[in-house]
Amino acid sequence: MPSTLVVSAMLVVLSTLIVSATISVLSTFAVLRRLLGREDVRAISRRYFVSNGFDGTLTSIGVIVGAVLSGIPDGLTVVKIGLGAAVGLGTSAVWSVWEIERAETQAKINRLERAMLTDLDDTRVHHEQRGARVVHATASGLGPLIGILIPLIPFTVEGTLFSMAEAGFVGVALGIGILAVFGAYMSRISGQRWYVSALRMALAGLVVAGINLFLPG
Repeated sequence: MPSTLVVSAMLVVLSTLIVSATISVLSTFAVLRRLLGREDVRAISRRYFVSNGFDGTLTSIGVIVGAVLSGIPDGLTVVKIGLGAAVGLGTSAVWSVWEIERAETQAKINRLERAMLTDLDDTRVHHEQRGARVVHATASGLGPLIGILIPLIPFTVEGTLFSMAEAGFVGVALGIGILAVFGAYMSRISGQRWYVSALRMALAGLVVAGINLFLPG
């Protein structure tokens, strides 16, 4: 009988924990879904995504051109170098935005608390501000990962499909294409002609590639 009571108690505790975790997850998803429907949250996330994606893509183009011109003998080494850059930029993008948004949102909550003369901890306002930080940091981190990793893809088939020079050319072309897509995407928001915005962004990739071509050594 005692063992039966212990098992029953454990099952009750386990069920309570599962229900609590499920409610917490569903609540988090509900908050995130509500936040993604807000234009102010989407606008900030877009800026972080495109800005850091731009940085990541230009970094990848620079790594590719520098690696090929330096005589690195195999594509795997270029991929490793690029992955190191992706880790560094991705971490920087997520960490910096999380801390920046934490400070900004805390300041906003403090102002609201002073105006309302109440504590907003564990309220809808607090949960939404925290959820917005998650959205912004995620978008900020995805940008450079996409910008760095996609141009590196040709180097994964170097030696079987491409030579080093060919992989470098295709990688730079992919990077320029990503920049053009960023430009076209932002043109939809600004109402500008998409091809003008695409060309303006793509030009940056050509400039970085050109500068690396003429660097000494």
